[in-house]
Amino acid sequence: MPDMWHINASAWGSVAYRLCEKKQRQRQEEEELLDILRETRKKRRRQKFRIEIHDDGRAPGPSHAVENLVNPITIWAVQDGVANRENQDNDIDMHGSSPQSHPSSVDFVPVSFDSDHQHHDDANDGVSDDAPPVPQLDDIKVEYHPHSRIPSTIHPFSEFTRRRPTEDTIPRSASPWEPFRTRLDFEVAEIALAATMTKDQTNRLFELVRRAASAKEDFTLQSHDEVRTLWKMASERFTPFETSVISVPHQGEAHEYKMYSRCLWSWALDLMRDSRFAPHFTFDAQHLYKFNGARFVRFIDEPWTANAFWDAQSRLPQDAKPLAFILYADKAKLSSFGTAKGYPIIVRIANLPVEIRNSTGVGGGRVVGWLPIVKEDPKHSKKKSFVNFKNAVWHESFLKLLEAVIVCMSLIRGLKGKFPCPVCLVPQDEQSVLSDAHPLRTSTESLNILNTARSASTQKEKEQQLKAYSLRDVENCFGKVSSYVHRALSFDQLQFWLEDLGREAAVKIDANFDALPRWRNLKHFSHVVGIDFNDGSTHEDISKSVLSRTHSELGYLLLCCIRCYVDLDIYAALEVHTEDTIAAGRDALSQFSTLMDLYIEKSHPETNKNWNFPKKHLLTHLFDDIIAKGVTRNYNTKPNEKMHGPLRAIYHRQTNFKDVAPQILL
Repeated sequence: MPDMWHINASAWGSVAYRLCEKKQRQRQEEEELLDILRETRKKRRRQKFRIEIHDDGRAPGPSHAVENLVNPITIWAVQDGVANRENQDNDIDMHGSSPQSHPSSVDFVPVSFDSDHQHHDDANDGVSDDAPPVPQLDDIKVEYHPHSRIPSTIHPFSEFTRRRPTEDTIPRSASPWEPFRTRLDFEVAEIALAATMTKDQTNRLFELVRRAASAKEDFTLQSHDEVRTLWKMASERFTPFETSVISVPHQGEAHEYKMYSRCLWSWALDLMRDSRFAPHFTFDAQHLYKFNGARFVRFIDEPWTANAFWDAQSRLPQDAKPLAFILYADKAKLSSFGTAKGYPIIVRIANLPVEIRNSTGVGGGRVVGWLPIVKEDPKHSKKKSFVNFKNAVWHESFLKLLEAVIVCMSLIRGLKGKFPCPVCLVPQDEQSVLSDAHPLRTSTESLNILNTARSASTQKEKEQQLKAYSLRDVENCFGKVSSYVHRALSFDQLQFWLEDLGREAAVKIDANFDALPRWRNLKHFSHVVGIDFNDGSTHEDISKSVLSRTHSELGYLLLCCIRCYVDLDIYAALEVHTEDTIAAGRDALSQFSTLMDLYIEKSHPETNKNWNFPKKHLLTHLFDDIIAKGVTRNYNTKPNEKMHGPLRAIYHRQTNFKDVAPQILL
């Protein structure tokens, strides 16, 4: 009996368990059914709401919205079904990486950063029966340029996205190794190129590959000459370099220099015709806003979200679109000791998103020019006529690059001129004062001053008139460009130098930097005094490493200045700026300026240092540049400085160290 009872009890327990499990499933099914019914009712209310909008051309009044217990802004932002979302994602937006959403029925008055653009009214103003749905906290508004004929759109924050192209999303060619006949041909030839093999080494490699080749893929290359022919064919698929001869007179003698350049317009067309990059171009200016609960606050990131792009499109005919180039030119050390130098010009297209624009791939930076470098002549070095001659060579050479498109360059006398800033007319002895504003330069004004000076009766009088505005008597690009030339020059994050501090102080500073513990993502320096800097990131890491305590009042004040500078540098490096962050950044600049003025005053008897130099003054233009051209990573020199490394590698591995420009470029 006990055993039988145990068996029956177990069986009954199993049956009871299954009954409980069945009831639980039934309850879950009932709850799921109720959820489906609730969603169905919500969808019907949404459809009814949309029908009313289409019937009378306006949203229902407040009483109707309360009756249906539906938030109108939520209904307005909802997309019907997965199919619609998929269709929107698959659409190719030829206006760039704009978000996909329903258009807004009303254009809000835009908020901006200057007097040229009006502010939005607060969202809590009175709401009438025919008013659009009230924006919700953190809503994003996209306002397109009127010439684009695209209506404004509003997006809930959770749904606002701008598709960022990644390597996986870019369509790939089925045979990217062309004009090589097979992928194996290309990969083996690439190894030979990267290893800088000689002709004999290349032929031997091909012989070995042919012997080891499998039957799945053919290896057809036969010789080094064939590889060179194929590389030449590959290079001709993009705009090639052209060689021009620049002739500039000096001391009654014509001097000729070679200028290597690509046609900028043809190079840009190469990218726009490429099916991988064409969908990512943005040609219409945009203003972006985020709703903070009271009003829409504008924010800026890409160049087409800033004011200069908007203003440029406003000056064009209605059906024309702006195409913006970002140009960088700086001397690069090719040899280890700096005796061999190059002067590359690197270009990027501002209409592409930053992930493509600042990359090292096909859509990123490209060397499009190689400026001649005038060798110093001991007979004429540092003479005014020789300095003007070197400037004339530079501008005549650059003009060759600009023949297809017109862009801007600035020509001033330099650091010791009376007005050394290329952007504004700040006096030379007032550059350390960051709180003062000065009138901006224009190319029209500069050209008028130059023409007036050239009509002077004597050479001395002409020089005096030009020096008064820090200009030189040189033919340059100003006559070919608009009056906005100086505003196109962009701020780059501040760099600094350590000057001669004395042997004892230099040894102590180097020892302190070397003793600093190592941190992730922060360069460690064994010495910093006398180092030959090549990039801005080095200066940033040094500024972050100044952490030592000091018992000196002047030293403590300097540490306070460095801390304020680091705070300011953080604002300068933000990848998205709003009205609030720009205001906070200006406050940080004001604090830094105040502390620097105090430090300059207290340290002058001891250091006797002159702080009136352009790199300090250019901080005053930092946030104006962000408002005009977008965040600083749009025109930062770091991506361009990185390209100096490959140029040095080509110089060391693939040239004979004589007449290197054509060996590097052609």
